[in-house]
Amino acid sequence: MLTSIRGIVAATLVAGSAMLATPAFAEDKSESDISISGNASVVSEYRFRGVGLSGGDIAVQGGIDVGHSSGFYVGTWGSSLADCGPGTIADACYGSVELDLYGGWSGDIADGITADVGAIYYAYPNSRKTVPATDYDYIEFYASLGFTVGPAEATVGVAYAPDQNSLGSTDNIYVYTDLGVDIPDTPLSLSAHLGYTDGFLTYTADGKAFDWSVGASLSLTDNLSVGVSYVGVEGGNVDGVTDDAVVATLSVEF
Repeated sequence: MLTSIRGIVAATLVAGSAMLATPAFAEDKSESDISISGNASVVSEYRFRGVGLSGGDIAVQGGIDVGHSSGFYVGTWGSSLADCGPGTIADACYGSVELDLYGGWSGDIADGITADVGAIYYAYPNSRKTVPATDYDYIEFYASLGFTVGPAEATVGVAYAPDQNSLGSTDNIYVYTDLGVDIPDTPLSLSAHLGYTDGFLTYTADGKAFDWSVGASLSLTDNLSVGVSYVGVEGGNVDGVTDDAVVATLSVEF
C-alpha cells in the first residue's frame, strides 16, 4: 500500500437566513431564502486529521458558503500548502494550494439533534505529478450527527472516500467525534477531537491511525477569535508532518 496523505478538510455547515429590507417598504423586513457567509484565517501550520500539510509553516485559509433555508448548501474552502519543499509528504507533490468544493444538506431532525450529509471534492490545481498518470484530486462523502445539551455540543461522523485512481485504486474511511463547550459568562470555549482512519489516507504501514486534539478559543469580537490547540497523530515522528504540534489560529467570520 502507498503510505501517502492527502490534504483533507471536513466542513460542518449550518444553513441560515438573512434579514433584508423590502424595496417598497423599508420598515418591513422579510426572511431571505439564501444566505452567504465567509471565513478567513491564519494558522501557525495547517494540520488536518493530525497530519501537517504546510511543512510546519504558516498557512492562509478561507472559504465562502451559500446556504438555502431548506438546509441545502454549497461552498468552497482553500488553504496554502508546503509546495514540495522540506517537510512535505514523501512521493507526493500537491502543489501550493488545496481547493475544496462541497455541497450537501444540514438541518434539525429532532430537538437538539442536527444531521449533515454531503460530498466534498479535494482539488490540487497546481500539483506536479511525481509518478506518471498520478491524479491527486479525489472525492469523499460525509455524514454526521450533532447533539446540543446546554452549552455543550458533540458531533459523531464518518467520511468515506471510495475506490479511485488518486487513492491507489483503493478506498478510505474516517470516523470521528468532536466535543465542544462554551464556558458560561465568558468568551472562552473548549474543544476536543478524536478520529480514526482506515485505508489509503494514512501515514502508517498498516493503513490505520488515530489522531487527536484538544484546544481552546477566545472570542475577541462577534466575528473575530483566536485559538490554540495541541494536535497529534499516529505514524512516525516526521517534523512538520506527523510530530505532535501546538497550532495557533486567528480567524474571522463574515
